[in-house]
Amino acid sequence: MISRSSLLLAMVITILFFSSCSDSNKEFATMIIHGGTIYTVDSKQTTVEAVATKNNRILFAGTLVEAETYKNEQTQRIDLKGKTMTPGLIEGHGHFMGLGYSELRLDLMNTKSYQDIIDAVAERVKTAKPGEWITGRGWHQSKWDSMPANLVKGFQTHHRLSEVSPDNPVYLGHASGHAGFANAKAMEIAGLQVLNKEGIKTFEIEGGEVFVDAFGLPTGVFNERAQSLIYKHIPKDTPETDDKAFNLAIKACYKNGITSFHDAGIDRETIALYDQMKANGNMGIRIYAMLTGWDKELLNEWYLKGPNVDPEHRFTIRSVKLNCDGALGSRGAWLLESYSDQPDHFGHETLPMDFVKETATNGLKNGFQVCAHAIGDRANREILDRYEAALKENSTLDADHRFRIEHAQHLHPDDIPRFAELNVIPAMQAVHLSSDRPWAIDRLGKKRIKEGAYMWQALLQSGVPIVNGTDVPVEPINPIASFYASVSRKTLKGTPEGGYEPDQKMTRAQALKSYTLDAAYGAFEEDIKGSIRIGKLADFTIYNQDLMTVAEDEILKTAIVMTIFDGKIVYELNE
Repeated sequence: MISRSSLLLAMVITILFFSSCSDSNKEFATMIIHGGTIYTVDSKQTTVEAVATKNNRILFAGTLVEAETYKNEQTQRIDLKGKTMTPGLIEGHGHFMGLGYSELRLDLMNTKSYQDIIDAVAERVKTAKPGEWITGRGWHQSKWDSMPANLVKGFQTHHRLSEVSPDNPVYLGHASGHAGFANAKAMEIAGLQVLNKEGIKTFEIEGGEVFVDAFGLPTGVFNERAQSLIYKHIPKDTPETDDKAFNLAIKACYKNGITSFHDAGIDRETIALYDQMKANGNMGIRIYAMLTGWDKELLNEWYLKGPNVDPEHRFTIRSVKLNCDGALGSRGAWLLESYSDQPDHFGHETLPMDFVKETATNGLKNGFQVCAHAIGDRANREILDRYEAALKENSTLDADHRFRIEHAQHLHPDDIPRFAELNVIPAMQAVHLSSDRPWAIDRLGKKRIKEGAYMWQALLQSGVPIVNGTDVPVEPINPIASFYASVSRKTLKGTPEGGYEPDQKMTRAQALKSYTLDAAYGAFEEDIKGSIRIGKLADFTIYNQDLMTVAEDEILKTAIVMTIFDGKIVYELNE
């Protein structure tokens, strides 16, 4: 007969055995984050006390008590100490290598006058070799505090710039990327100052314009596709500068809490660079890339291959970028009615609309999303028309196409509901309102601005998500500025009181979602990122204050204090 003490001992041993077996099968966290407000952007639980991750995936999100059960001696603990965390932010429309190269070239983003540009170039001339190209980007004449005396179509002329740079060709991109400014040396190299027998040279550029003075000579401003006249003479980037720019872009993303990036238009050289970076283990960002629509041969090659959805979620190609009109600042946006400040001028159709229809059809047949740049109301309407025609003709494909219009900045009221009807996603950069709205009214007039410009709430209420971003390097990559613009509709100086057209403001929840889950949806990636939910990627952004509750005039003081990418801390603010 078994004694009572022996029976108890056997029970204890059995419990310990099964307990140890259970522990051996239990998943333990590599990281537990707690101690602050954590916004999940998940409809099931909007905030949680703690998040546990295992390697690069979210293991648990919920109470701290439950999170603690996933802890062992190797688990890293991060105490937020009252700070705020969200899913990793997604730059929904930018130019990744442009971001990197903006760190290497003249940054003219903060120039306030033509004289500022002249001074910046004169300073660079001091260290440049004769004949060496000087390039930069970021100037915007509509943001200057003062204008020079001699203007042609509202833009400066090259003469004063040429005086300080006689031996160096100079080309300076407009902030929008849709125009540029060359000095005399650059135009001489391009053969643009040679006159015909009558002393006049004409410049016929389809989809672009060379600004000329009263004598028919170029002023130095090249709009839209006319920029190619200068571009083709600028030396190509080297592998060394590409590597440097790529790594600088990653650092800039981390500093700004960006863990994913929608790269709006890349060529075959950039694809090769990204492939090499990934092969070498240097792809420290998640890039969702759009193939440039300027290279038809490249598109045809990819139609045959089909989309490349990276199982490691580092570099995916499944979309095409089409550039269909210009920018409002350079009066290149394609309008239904003429510009208020330049009668009889309607902007530029920079890509044939037949090609938009052809690309939409190819996209539907071959599994590619189409993302078309459109700023003016006519460009938006024409693209929606081509999307609609392609969808009707290929209705049997039953495709989840998620076609996009990039910018969708100025819409005719009749076209606003069409986005939802056609399942077309507007990818809109809210910070453009802060920069452009003070002068955009001069281009469009009050009626068109009120009824159709930056129509965020109208689009959201119609039933479509909005993908947010900055269009970097058109604007700085700072997501806090774009978030502030989204919810305030003010300039970054805090004007005007109440914001421009305040009925179109986003709520803070909508603004955060546009930078996370809605941006992920815009790349077919809502199942792996964009919210804090078990199984999704462990990408997080941590802030010094709660941008969801802090006073509106304090939002711009929000700083990124930590970025976690793929389950690892990649950036910490030195406080």
